[in-house]
Amino acid sequence: MLSQILLAYLILINAIAFLLMLIDKQKARRGAWRIPEATLMGTAILGGSIGAIAGMRMFRHKTKHPKFYIGLPVILTIQIIAVVAIAKLI
Repeated sequence: MLSQILLAYLILINAIAFLLMLIDKQKARRGAWRIPEATLMGTAILGGSIGAIAGMRMFRHKTKHPKFYIGLPVILTIQIIAVVAIAKLI
C-alpha cells in the first residue's frame, strides 16, 4: 500500500516538474511572467528531479544555468543515495 502511494506521488511530482519546465520555457519565449527558479528547484527537491531534468533537456530550458545543469543531477544523486540507504535499513 505504502509503495503504491509513494509511486503515485513520484509520478505526479515528476509530471509537475516536467510541465513546469515546459510552461516556463513557453513564458520565456513570450517574455511573460516566469515561474520562479525556487519553484522549479523545489519540485526537484520534493522528488521531481527526473521530471525536471527531462524537461530541461527536452525543452532546452535552463541548460546554461549551473544551478540547473549541475544542481538537478546533484539533487537526483542525493535522492538515489537516500533511497538506497533507507532500503538497506528496511
